[in-house]
Amino acid sequence: MERAPNPILQVSSTARILIAGQAPGNLADLSGRPFTDPSGVRLRDWLGMDEETFYDASKVAIVPMGFCFPGYDKNGSDIPPMKRCAPTWRPQLMEALSQVELIILVGGYAQKWHLGSRVEKTLTATVAKWREYVSEGLFTTPHPSWRNTGWLKRNPWFEEDALPVLRKKVQALL
Repeated sequence: MERAPNPILQVSSTARILIAGQAPGNLADLSGRPFTDPSGVRLRDWLGMDEETFYDASKVAIVPMGFCFPGYDKNGSDIPPMKRCAPTWRPQLMEALSQVELIILVGGYAQKWHLGSRVEKTLTATVAKWREYVSEGLFTTPHPSWRNTGWLKRNPWFEEDALPVLRKKVQALL
């Protein structure tokens, strides 16, 4: 059964941090709040941010590439965000978020949109170049899904080197 459109995002003209993700998941769709699942717990840990701060729209904007839960494929994996959502709505929203100083690019879809031709052939290669984007107010991360636990184990540099810098940037903006 197809669900009715249910856009899930968090915006305020005063937010200084923007989390650019893929699309809301099933639990976010049911709750009406972004990242209300284990990936949200992991993401908040990565950011060094408590739940109250994370959901304070005056500080943190959360604008996924697709605003609605896209559903699952036959194997139970999330379907990619609708391709027309970001080009239709993202430019206007980005203009309204004029106070944003840090955009956290969570996963490949957000990285492809914001980095354009600079995105690498693999997510690992793009995330590994996080230092190159920091001066532009961009920070690349994998998706915090449990499905990426293996990636995190194979790439310990992300938690050892990148996350301390990300947490410091986040705290400075809060």
